[in-house]
Amino acid sequence: MNREARHMEREHTGELQAVYITNNGSIENGRLLIGLKNVFSKCLPNMPKEYICRLIFERRHKSVVIVRNGSQVIGGITYRTFPGTPAARLGEIAFCAVAQTLQVTGCGTRLMNWTKHYAREMDGLEYFLTYADNNAVGYFSKQSFTKTVTQEKDKWFGFIKDYDGGTLMECRIHPTLPYASFPEMLAKQRAALEGEVKRYTTGHVVHPGLPHWKEGGGPMPVGDIPGVVEAGWSHAAGMLYKEYQIAMNGQILDPTEDNLFEFMTMLLKKAQKHADAGPFQRPVSAMDVPDYYSIIIDPMDLGTMEERLNSRRYYITLNMFAADFYKMVKNCQLYNGATNPYFLAAKRIYEVFWSVMRSSILPNLEAAGIVEPKL
Repeated sequence: MNREARHMEREHTGELQAVYITNNGSIENGRLLIGLKNVFSKCLPNMPKEYICRLIFERRHKSVVIVRNGSQVIGGITYRTFPGTPAARLGEIAFCAVAQTLQVTGCGTRLMNWTKHYAREMDGLEYFLTYADNNAVGYFSKQSFTKTVTQEKDKWFGFIKDYDGGTLMECRIHPTLPYASFPEMLAKQRAALEGEVKRYTTGHVVHPGLPHWKEGGGPMPVGDIPGVVEAGWSHAAGMLYKEYQIAMNGQILDPTEDNLFEFMTMLLKKAQKHADAGPFQRPVSAMDVPDYYSIIIDPMDLGTMEERLNSRRYYITLNMFAADFYKMVKNCQLYNGATNPYFLAAKRIYEVFWSVMRSSILPNLEAAGIVEPKL
């Protein structure tokens, strides 16, 4: 939608223009139809040029073209109408193309929306049908075409051309949607919705950064962070304060700051002493593994975890501690692959880590709000 909005801005400046044309004998329409024929010939190489010319110049066919700088045709759609028949409210799209350099810029969507607008306003159409080849099914699907034809068969069968190997697709042209100003309509609706949301929430309020840690502060109570209480947080609902206990050294302990520090220290030492821990004791050397840091952008190792733990400021919850341990093992998997000996070693340490966590947290991890990531 943002890409189409940019094309609308170009329309407002006059750089782009959407024009509805027929072969009415005028020099200007003839010039635009020749330009459209050139676009179709380049973008649809399997279509004979004679066939393209016959259809776009045939008077029952209408075309909508996107013109750049008043002269250059950069895309268009040609469709046929059936006035005075049971298919009078139906249009059959024969050709649809935009210049190859513009096929991922939103120009195709803008073109289709203009075509729906003109088909409804100029020709009174309510439906489009088209046979799409395999390369075009995706595009038409994005433009609200479906493979389900809802119209009664006698209203279209025998009127539109039947192509072997194509997929018949249908699109209903809404009677009131402002196709030509669709992005503007959505922008106004979004602004109105956001305005209503702001009346009942504070999510749009931005608080300044906290100087707490710059000034050497330790763990900060969640309730002291500006905006947290206003957003509806309460002490009872805070994940940091889930009620649980720790089984350690033959005792059942509350998760105080000191007890958490001792428990995490015990877990870390157990990991460091594991038989497979050698490669994970310190950061990976860029000299030994030159491409490591181009692949792993957020490295972790047991030595770094020990520094963070000993600062007594970083790991204020078990979830934060466990997340770094998971990161170390996941990085190993990402760089080496799931069958590499290094990852298998890291996985064995990881299994011991979580075995101790599961047996030490009471009543259980889920009740304590502690997440066990799966590899």
